[in-house]
Amino acid sequence: MTSSSKRKEESHLLNGGVKQSTWSKAFSSNAVWEEKDEFLDVIYWLRQIIAVILGVIWGVAPLKGFLGIAIFCIINAGVLYVYFSSFQQIDEEEYGGTWELTKEGFMTSFALFLVRLLSFMETCQLFAK
Repeated sequence: MTSSSKRKEESHLLNGGVKQSTWSKAFSSNAVWEEKDEFLDVIYWLRQIIAVILGVIWGVAPLKGFLGIAIFCIINAGVLYVYFSSFQQIDEEEYGGTWELTKEGFMTSFALFLVRLLSFMETCQLFAK
């Protein structure tokens, strides 16, 4: 029996056979993910949430140019890397490696970040006049 399937069985017994919701697993350490897509969906949506928050902060701050984009990329990739490697402690190879998890939903979150950044910069400029 592999460690992954053993962990799933132990988790199932600890929960009394009750299935946890996706979001409760997302915010509990060392959660067991029965489906690969379920964990990838959590990574995707956490990345979108981070993009919206950082887009608003960068728009109000206002952080511009290459430096603002570079800091966004570092924070976005770094937070999620720490999430799946330290908090969830999943086996990255089950999901295609570290790079696959790091780039999951990245371009969508980058576009969302830019939309939030530009809209908040415009809003702040309108109120500044």
